[in-house]
This record gives sequence, C-alpha cells and structure tokens, in this order.
Amino acid sequence: MARPPEADLHLFREKRVNDPEKALKLLRVEARSCTRCDLYKNATQTVFGEGPADASLMLIGEQPGDQEDLAGLPFVGPAGKVLDKALEAAGIERNEVYITNAVKHFKNEPRGKRRLHKKPDTSEIDACRWWLDNEIDFVQPAVAVALGATAARGLMRKPLSINANRGRQILPGGVQGLITVHPSYLLRLHEARDKRREFELLVKDLRTANDAARRARR
Repeated sequence: MARPPEADLHLFREKRVNDPEKALKLLRVEARSCTRCDLYKNATQTVFGEGPADASLMLIGEQPGDQEDLAGLPFVGPAGKVLDKALEAAGIERNEVYITNAVKHFKNEPRGKRRLHKKPDTSEIDACRWWLDNEIDFVQPAVAVALGATAARGLMRKPLSINANRGRQILPGGVQGLITVHPSYLLRLHEARDKRREFELLVKDLRTANDAARRARR
C-alpha cells in the first residue's frame, strides 16, 4: 500500500532537513496522486505551484483553468496573461514569485467539446488546504496574496469579501496576507474604462504586496 503524503512529509520534518526546495519537490510528486476530494476524477492532472523555494512573495489563485489543466502549470491561460501584464506594470519579475492555487485540480463541467469552469465549493477548498498550507510552510513567503474569494477562503480559513478586505492581514506564522481580485475578474468586465480602473487597482495591490515583502526580507 502506498504511503500517504502526510507520512513522508512527517518523516522529512523529523529528519530536520532544512531544504525547502527538496521539500517542495516531494510535495509536488505526492500531489500528483491526490484524491482528497473528487475533483481529480474529471481533471487531466494536478496543477501544483511553481517558483523559487525562497520566494518572498507568493500569489495564490482559485484553481487551474482549462489551459492550466492541460499544461500542468498555473496561470498560463487568459487570466495568466492578465497577471503577467499586471506583474510587469508593478515591476515584479514573475520568475521571482511563487505562484500556486488554493485548489489544485480543475473543477469543470463537460459541455460538448468544451469544459466549463465551475467554482470550487467549501469542502473542496478545505480538502486542498493541506497542500497550500505545506507550500506556505516550506516557502515561508514574507507576503502571500490571495487572488479572489476562493483563494482568500483557502488562505484566511473563512469567507471574506474582497472589496471589504483589500489590504494586509497577519496570517499564522507571521506571514502577511493581502487580498485582491482574481485576474479573471478583469476579463469579465465589458467597459474599457472599468477594465483600466480594475487593472490599475490590481497593479497597485501587487506593488503594495511586493514592497511589503521586500521590507520584511531586509
């Protein structure tokens, strides 16, 4: 019988190996066979986080989309392009940021040849939190940014309004948390004026988070 991931990670900690990169590799391998909820049944693969193991800034999205599910990488679809532009505008190098999702499998509803996105429910977010908690534990970012309500639920452990809670909060372990919109929100806006306004606010939030992360690591 295969050992559960908790067992391997427990042994890893018991050995007191201070190697977050190695720990993340182990975590990534274990996540490939995750069956903590039923989302794996209708997804191509687990989409784990990527980025430096010592990143000072972590970005957390909702879940992989259709393109991420096929590629096995986070934020490579339309929302990822918006995020890339916002990171560039904020003066942040994507390859210096650890990027992941609160839920690691693509929740979708097949509709002909298309797969329509479905929002993860609370039980699925909670089931996947074990992976997110360990990513945060190993990376130890100075600031973790929740992109959207699902990410905020996974990060803060309770439902939170995005508009009412934009700004930093302290998470367990002293990590600073910041809540902002998911880049896909901008894709759903119809008016160019609204898109510009929300893009500027997203850039502002990312810059605030990055500045806080830099101060914390000095």
